Amino acid sequence: MDTRRRVFIETIPASIEGHVRLKGWVYRLRVLGKTTFVILRDCSGEAQCVAATESLRDLHLKVEDTVEIYGPVRAEPRARTGCEVAIAEIRVLHRAGHNLPFQSAADLRSVGLETQIQYRPLALRNEAVGDIFRVQAALLESFREALSRRHFTEIITSKIVGGGTEGGSNLFQIAYFDRVAYLAQSPQFYKEHGVAGFERVYETGHVYRAEPHASSRHLTEYYSLDVEFGFIDGPEDVIQLERELLTDIFQDLNREWAPVLGRYRQDALPSMLDVPCWEFEACLEILRAEFGRTDLSDDLDPEAERQLCERARRETGVSAVFVLGFPVSARPFYTAPRGAAGAAASFDLLFQGMEITTGGQRLHRREDLEAALRGRGIDPSNFESHLAIFDLGMPPHGGFAIGLERLTCQVLNLPNIRQAVLYPRDRYKLTP
Repeated sequence: MDTRRRVFIETIPASIEGHVRLKGWVYRLRVLGKTTFVILRDCSGEAQCVAATESLRDLHLKVEDTVEIYGPVRAEPRARTGCEVAIAEIRVLHRAGHNLPFQSAADLRSVGLETQIQYRPLALRNEAVGDIFRVQAALLESFREALSRRHFTEIITSKIVGGGTEGGSNLFQIAYFDRVAYLAQSPQFYKEHGVAGFERVYETGHVYRAEPHASSRHLTEYYSLDVEFGFIDGPEDVIQLERELLTDIFQDLNREWAPVLGRYRQDALPSMLDVPCWEFEACLEILRAEFGRTDLSDDLDPEAERQLCERARRETGVSAVFVLGFPVSARPFYTAPRGAAGAAASFDLLFQGMEITTGGQRLHRREDLEAALRGRGIDPSNFESHLAIFDLGMPPHGGFAIGLERLTCQVLNLPNIRQAVLYPRDRYKLTP
């Protein structure tokens, strides 16, 4: 083999009449009488490589083998990239097994999701599956960039905590030397600490919910996009920031990933700037009047989320709505009240029939937090390390959290949240 450096497949068109060294997986293999076509795939794309069939016979090449190829590049209009590589030398770096459950170039719609997860690396070589996670990575990058432009600082906080932020019934308990500790169900307290130091913060990281779900929309470990910022006048400021943030993210995806998005959805991702905000009680009335729903009182179920999004789509053209003013009794103790009738300054964002965000304004005075805890029968001393932060000067603040996997599902119209997770964790799944 020539000693020149390996190049990525995407650069091949710039090397017409030159020689290239490629490394990747045999994605497809077509053996004809005198000519063999090897479609090679690496992280940047696919290349058509060609050799005389007789010259490859002793290699016993097969799909999914990892190989190194060296040869000249020549124009070939029939190839996907407009050129191909004539194989002068080929070396097998590693041979794949003979009885793989599927081939990465196959139509994986006929392969069960559990099989795809069990053999995830093989599935990721498939363009359709791999694109889900490439879009997800782009979404995460855009989230960071949009917040950085708005003076937010990214923070990284512990996922091993001494207690819960939203109650103790859905905590994963772990042994922590001679004490009991828990996996964090939210970075909420740390975000508020960040506000006291930086004013505007965000965090991306896993959170854990020990909830015995086994549905197409729930996980016990999911990736949360958390935002918190100070000096707000009310929850409307938080809602407006999310409108702008999601609009920026969706514009980036539409611009950079339009061909991929077009395989998953009919329309481009919408602007979220005009997404309406409806009061919770008004939503209950809509559900009663239009859908005969009388079974809801302090929260919305998945069917109600779909019904409200459909109503919003008819009115605004966008299947999304912010629902503000849930009962304060159904929200965490740190939630600020909204008026004097028992409503909370807390909202959900419903997007294309699913809740993807919970957020709102928080209590920012220590005495109010202590009163809220006592009102729920909780001794404030149990939260002293958190409450002490409020003695340092805490501005009125609020924020929200977006579930990355749910947002990915809604962006790409995926029916099951496990399609948007490399290795999902739920009530029953702990491997791979």
